Amino acid sequence: MSEEEKPEFDLNKHTARLLMNEPFFAGLSRRIDKRKTTDVPTAGVMVDPKSAQFVLLYNPEYFATLSDKEKLGVLKHEFYHLTFEHVTGRKPEGGLTKTDNMCMDLAINSHLIGELPDKCCMPGQKPFEWAEPGKSYEWYKANWQDFPENEDGEGEGEGNPSDSFDDHSGWGETDNTENEIAKERLKEAIKKAAEEANQAGSWGSVPAQCRKEIMDRLKVRINWEKALRYFIKTSQKADKKSTVRRINKRFPYIHPGKKVKRHAKFAVSIDQSGSVDDEMLAKFFSALDKLAKLASFTVVPFDTEVCEDHVFEWKKGKRYKAERVRYGGTCFDAPTKWVNERSFDGHIVLTDLCAPKPVNSKCKRLWITTPQYAERPYFETKELILVVD
Repeated sequence: MSEEEKPEFDLNKHTARLLMNEPFFAGLSRRIDKRKTTDVPTAGVMVDPKSAQFVLLYNPEYFATLSDKEKLGVLKHEFYHLTFEHVTGRKPEGGLTKTDNMCMDLAINSHLIGELPDKCCMPGQKPFEWAEPGKSYEWYKANWQDFPENEDGEGEGEGNPSDSFDDHSGWGETDNTENEIAKERLKEAIKKAAEEANQAGSWGSVPAQCRKEIMDRLKVRINWEKALRYFIKTSQKADKKSTVRRINKRFPYIHPGKKVKRHAKFAVSIDQSGSVDDEMLAKFFSALDKLAKLASFTVVPFDTEVCEDHVFEWKKGKRYKAERVRYGGTCFDAPTKWVNERSFDGHIVLTDLCAPKPVNSKCKRLWITTPQYAERPYFETKELILVVD
């Protein structure tokens, strides 16, 4: 077959073979769409504004020139950009510069020495002799050294790449909403790929240092105070009352207007079982002090049953001392059923999570615990778990 008759390179037909010995990258690859394009000279990852998901763009003409080893290296390079959050959480506020691009590539290529095409940013090699392998993007940026000047006095000395070998131009072009959605979807894809690698008993060529960093990034890090505000806001319902003092927008001076007062009615169940020690209980009450700055709520102490004699309303702006009223086991069904039988808009449970999964909640439910118990919850749930220190 002549050169003119060769079919265009299709990366999708090669990824399974290329990633045969890379369980983690193979798991991630299956969840990332790969699209041909001539708009990028080599390859790159970006958010698709239509689907709000990350995609890998690649130039088929460029990939056709690479060996299998180099194709695999480029794939791993792009997937490392995703797992290291270079396209999500670690971008500088002012936007990416060429220096940022090269520093990110130096951080990734430390793990891909000898696997990539020529003209890649490689630590320890010209013109990056100063760059110690195995460092982070932030380290390379903080220790950046300009390139030696050429004969014209410009910073373009021998061996100086004008930019990273792959394409970073699509980073940050979508709006915040699309980026946040794509970020959460990517995090879920990385989590599932990590779980598959753990089940397979191998992460392939991913170094132990990178595995630890990936697993650390998968841990939930949410500002719990902001999350509580959001929980309260989204639990609010509206009370509408007629009033002649407001003009009806649809029928002015014919019908009275409406006065809307928004509020949220929610319960806070406090686990007072024997496994929740006094220090943890004190942390929970400290969290409720901050919650009381936002709204009033009903406090529901429980262990294997609700202690109804000690249920009370915590008024907004008030403070209460930590009080233990129970010492038994733990049953989450008890507070859930108690709340289900009443007209609450939301339910917050402060606990060590050391009990079986409860019955479904009729209102929005949120869990609060400490870092120790958040690492290994007794049951799995799709409901949000917040961590307080």
